[in-house]
Amino acid sequence: MKSTTVLMAATAGAALWAGGAMAQDANTLAIVVKGLDNPFFEQINLGCQQWLEENADSEYTCLYTGPASSADEAGEVQIVDDLLTAGVAAIAISPSNAPAMANRIREIAPDIPVMTIDADFLEQDRDLRATYLGTDNYLMGVEMAEEAMALKPDGGTVCLQLGNVAADNINARAQGFRDTAGGEEGIDRLTGQGGWTEIEGCPVFTNDQADLANQQMSDVFTANPDLDAFILVGGWAQFAPQAYAQVTDQVMDKLESNELIIIAGDTLPPQTQAFREGRSHAQVGQRPFEMGLRAPDVMIQLINGETVEDPLYTGLDVCNADDPGFCADN
Repeated sequence: MKSTTVLMAATAGAALWAGGAMAQDANTLAIVVKGLDNPFFEQINLGCQQWLEENADSEYTCLYTGPASSADEAGEVQIVDDLLTAGVAAIAISPSNAPAMANRIREIAPDIPVMTIDADFLEQDRDLRATYLGTDNYLMGVEMAEEAMALKPDGGTVCLQLGNVAADNINARAQGFRDTAGGEEGIDRLTGQGGWTEIEGCPVFTNDQADLANQQMSDVFTANPDLDAFILVGGWAQFAPQAYAQVTDQVMDKLESNELIIIAGDTLPPQTQAFREGRSHAQVGQRPFEMGLRAPDVMIQLINGETVEDPLYTGLDVCNADDPGFCADN
């Protein structure tokens, strides 16, 4: 077993390693995520397990897997390579490094259905997959900008916190934020458009690591005491609630007065708790459980040659002071 990967089967016997290679059931519907260390993806796994419970008589089984660390882009590509070599019925991929994953898929040219989930390929590579299931990430960025603009109608200084440099979904959110806040399309960096200016040293890239995300926040707050807005384009820092609480303790007076605002992606339990404690002003949440629950059915449709809509969006849940909604009691 390669040290860079961890295999998680959502049902006993769905997959195993034998003689150094992956032995795989040809009726397996594989879901490969960026990293098993990210609690967001565990929600996709729970959706996969729920599908198994609801389809106990199906000839197909749902397999959830990925590298141990979200920073292991090469490990994710290797897992996909191994699965396709061993044989699966269909595969849904959340590519961490979209170009690298697409290049490998193009080289392998699998004869089984390939779809993306949560994160898509770059536009020029989307011919390699049948459909994308997940969030409208550009719209997610638009929603984040609208929340920031409602709180800071005159704009201000802002820092965006992103994930991996080559993650298409995160970059789409950043583009949606910049275009909306700046009031024009195709903004590479906010330099005063709409009153918003990205500070020097930002954006920062977490590589999907919660500890790094919190350290970055702390460093930015210390170096920029007059910062107006910090945008967690993904929820990484909040996935480590104790560390996030310590970081936001540094600026709680500013958060309470709205001198500094925090807008964050996702609505997992530690994040909704942070919102209720006043450690963020708005949360824009995805629906990862729904992604995991729907993916096997979409793969079966593709296997059967059925026409599937592209893309398949799963919607958003927005929480703010005026409408705490989903975050009020979750």
